[in-house]
Amino acid sequence: MSSNFLDKIISISGRPGLFKLLSRTRNGVIAESIIDKEKTSTNSIQHINLLSEIKVYGLVEEFPLIKIFQKIYQHESGNKTKINSKSDPKFLEAYFFEIFQDYDRDRVYPSHIKKIIKWYNILLDVGVLKFEDETLTGNNSKNNK
Repeated sequence: MSSNFLDKIISISGRPGLFKLLSRTRNGVIAESIIDKEKTSTNSIQHINLLSEIKVYGLVEEFPLIKIFQKIYQHESGNKTKINSKSDPKFLEAYFFEIFQDYDRDRVYPSHIKKIIKWYNILLDVGVLKFEDETLTGNNSKNNK
């Protein structure tokens, strides 16, 4: 799967879940929930983030969100996370450290980790998040057609 699949996936401030960007309007966007396919529109006050543009602070450089999703995917062998996004911040940080030892603990907050875990699980649930490269999934690709 192309890393560009996140180019149309957005988060909207004040709204739970993730959305597929359908079109832009003069004052916002029209989007569709990737969970229930319900359409919604935004206004210029709401903050919109394209997932493809989100970067996670590392100690030396910033990493695209897709790279973090790949690390989680590999760590979880292609399954949902073992930790719940509503877990205690200490557990979220410990889990994230297992995935990404080089993250900047001073600039990546538990609230960021919570969103990343929630987004990863949503994308996996709806079948959007798939990685074909065997180096990402280990040798779990035996039954691929």
